[in-house]
Amino acid sequence: MNQDEATQLADLFRLLGEPNRLRLVAACLDGPRSVGDLTEEVGVSQSLVSQHLRLLRAGRLLKQTRSGRNMFYELPDCHVRTMLTNMMDHVSEPDDHNHEE
Repeated sequence: MNQDEATQLADLFRLLGEPNRLRLVAACLDGPRSVGDLTEEVGVSQSLVSQHLRLLRAGRLLKQTRSGRNMFYELPDCHVRTMLTNMMDHVSEPDDHNHEE
Protein backbone atom coordinates (compact mmCIF):
# COMPACT_ATOMS: atom_id res chain seq x y z
CA MET A 1 0.00 0.00 0.00
CA ASN A 2 1.49 3.33 -1.00
CA GLN A 3 1.15 6.59 0.95
CA ASP A 4 -1.73 7.92 -1.17
CA GLU A 5 -3.73 4.71 -0.72
CA ALA A 6 -3.05 4.73 3.01
CA THR A 7 -4.25 8.33 3.26
CA GLN A 8 -7.44 7.57 1.32
CA LEU A 9 -8.18 4.52 3.47
CA ALA A 10 -7.53 6.44 6.70
CA ASP A 11 -9.94 9.15 5.50
CA LEU A 12 -12.66 6.54 4.95
CA PHE A 13 -12.15 5.11 8.42
CA ARG A 14 -12.28 8.64 9.85
CA LEU A 15 -15.64 9.16 8.14
CA LEU A 16 -16.92 5.93 9.69
CA GLY A 17 -15.39 6.87 13.06
CA GLU A 18 -18.33 9.17 13.80
CA PRO A 19 -21.13 7.03 15.32
CA ASN A 20 -24.03 8.72 13.52
CA ARG A 21 -22.33 8.38 10.12
CA LEU A 22 -21.58 4.74 10.86
CA ARG A 23 -25.22 4.17 11.81
CA LEU A 24 -26.37 5.83 8.57
CA VAL A 25 -24.23 3.50 6.47
CA ALA A 26 -25.35 0.48 8.50
CA ALA A 27 -29.00 1.52 8.06
CA CYS A 28 -28.52 1.14 4.30
CA LEU A 29 -27.38 -2.50 4.54
CA ASP A 30 -30.93 -3.67 3.84
CA GLY A 31 -31.40 -1.50 0.77
CA PRO A 32 -32.09 2.09 -0.28
CA ARG A 33 -33.36 4.40 2.45
CA SER A 34 -34.95 7.84 2.24
CA VAL A 35 -33.63 10.82 4.19
CA GLY A 36 -36.78 10.70 6.32
CA ASP A 37 -36.24 7.03 7.15
CA LEU A 38 -32.60 7.66 8.00
CA THR A 39 -33.45 10.69 10.15
CA GLU A 40 -35.97 8.65 12.11
CA GLU A 41 -33.65 5.68 12.53
CA VAL A 42 -30.59 7.62 13.68
CA GLY A 43 -32.59 10.08 15.79
CA VAL A 44 -30.81 13.32 14.92
CA SER A 45 -32.04 16.36 13.02
CA GLN A 46 -32.63 16.15 9.29
CA SER A 47 -30.09 18.92 8.68
CA LEU A 48 -27.41 16.93 10.54
CA VAL A 49 -28.34 13.76 8.64
CA SER A 50 -28.05 15.69 5.38
CA GLN A 51 -24.58 16.96 6.34
CA HIS A 52 -23.45 13.43 7.21
CA LEU A 53 -24.91 12.04 3.98
CA ARG A 54 -23.04 14.66 1.95
CA LEU A 55 -19.75 13.57 3.55
CA LEU A 56 -20.52 9.88 3.10
CA ARG A 57 -21.34 10.45 -0.58
CA ALA A 58 -18.12 12.41 -1.07
CA GLY A 59 -16.23 9.48 0.50
CA ARG A 60 -18.07 7.05 -1.80
CA LEU A 61 -19.47 5.16 1.19
CA LEU A 62 -23.05 5.85 0.07
CA LYS A 63 -24.60 6.71 -3.25
CA GLN A 64 -27.68 8.79 -3.94
CA THR A 65 -30.48 7.89 -6.33
CA ARG A 66 -33.67 9.73 -7.17
CA SER A 67 -37.09 8.15 -7.42
CA GLY A 68 -39.65 10.75 -8.41
CA ARG A 69 -39.26 13.61 -5.96
CA ASN A 70 -37.53 11.49 -3.32
CA MET A 71 -33.83 10.89 -2.77
CA PHE A 72 -32.64 7.52 -1.58
CA TYR A 73 -29.27 6.47 -0.22
CA GLU A 74 -27.72 3.06 -0.60
CA LEU A 75 -24.40 1.27 -0.44
CA PRO A 76 -22.39 1.85 -3.61
CA ASP A 77 -20.95 -1.67 -3.94
CA CYS A 78 -20.27 -5.00 -2.26
CA HIS A 79 -16.93 -3.77 -0.85
CA VAL A 80 -18.57 -1.38 1.62
CA ARG A 81 -21.17 -4.02 2.57
CA THR A 82 -18.54 -6.72 3.11
CA MET A 83 -16.24 -4.48 5.14
CA LEU A 84 -19.04 -3.23 7.35
CA THR A 85 -20.69 -6.61 7.95
CA ASN A 86 -17.30 -8.22 8.68
CA MET A 87 -16.48 -5.53 11.24
CA MET A 88 -19.96 -5.81 12.80
CA ASP A 89 -19.40 -9.58 13.14
CA HIS A 90 -15.97 -8.92 14.63
CA VAL A 91 -17.41 -6.58 17.28
CA SER A 92 -20.10 -9.09 18.25
CA GLU A 93 -17.65 -11.99 18.71
CA PRO A 94 -16.98 -13.08 22.28
CA ASP A 95 -13.67 -11.78 23.60
CA ASP A 96 -12.64 -15.08 25.23
CA HIS A 97 -9.08 -15.31 23.97
CA ASN A 98 -7.90 -11.79 24.83
CA HIS A 99 -8.35 -11.74 28.61
CA GLU A 100 -5.16 -11.39 30.59
CA GLU A 101 -5.04 -12.86 34.04
